[in-house]
Amino acid sequence: MNIIIIEDEFRAAKSLQNLISDLKPDSKILGVYDSIETSIEGLKEIKPDLIFMDIHLSDGLSFEIFKSVDITCPVVFCTAFDQYMLDAFKSKGVDYVLKPFSKEDIAEALRKVDELKKFFQKNDLPDLESIIQKMNQPAGKSNFLVFKNQKYTTIPTEDIAYFYIHNEITHLVTFAKEQFSLTQPLGQVAEQVSDKQFFRVNRQYLVNFKAIKEMEHYFQRKILVKLTIETPEKLLINKEKTHSFFTWLEDR
Repeated sequence: MNIIIIEDEFRAAKSLQNLISDLKPDSKILGVYDSIETSIEGLKEIKPDLIFMDIHLSDGLSFEIFKSVDITCPVVFCTAFDQYMLDAFKSKGVDYVLKPFSKEDIAEALRKVDELKKFFQKNDLPDLESIIQKMNQPAGKSNFLVFKNQKYTTIPTEDIAYFYIHNEITHLVTFAKEQFSLTQPLGQVAEQVSDKQFFRVNRQYLVNFKAIKEMEHYFQRKILVKLTIETPEKLLINKEKTHSFFTWLEDR
């Protein structure tokens, strides 16, 4: 089993390494990271089977890591704080170990991971990592059927940067800058996609969270939203909708 440790306390990280080596001598520690930034860089290169993760890191809460990289393996959270338990289990957590932890605590966490893996194998189910990945995917329509150049094709929703209305017709634009028209009105599309993934910034535009590059203040207390790819018009959010927009950004 390949394991990484995300922990900014040197003693705790060292203790975890020693305990894991004692309890699972056939495992391999692929890396130890002490911040959100270094963890993100490491996880872009390494695909572990299990992560031991502290929550309070030197540069913020470790939940920020999940916004930048796709973690598909189980996570055991190790922390001195008990108020993050719900957030931990929403973030692929399979166990929550409170500090100061003991050898028995880590042994129990490893046993739980092993038992879960055996359960999925015994019952001929998809592997644990696949189940965790699917559980954390946003709900909603996964594909849109489009017609262009006399051919039908499907566009994965995750590849769509934004939807918009032009001449009363709904269009979708992908991150690859491809554009397709739809038969559904934008209001219906908004109901079909995940409200965790997409936000209707105004009457004309429905945007993907991953497409948002930056925001800035605009005239009359509006917010100007800039995407990673260009839009035909400026994306403006009026002052009445600003609060719900920022709440949506924080709740992702």
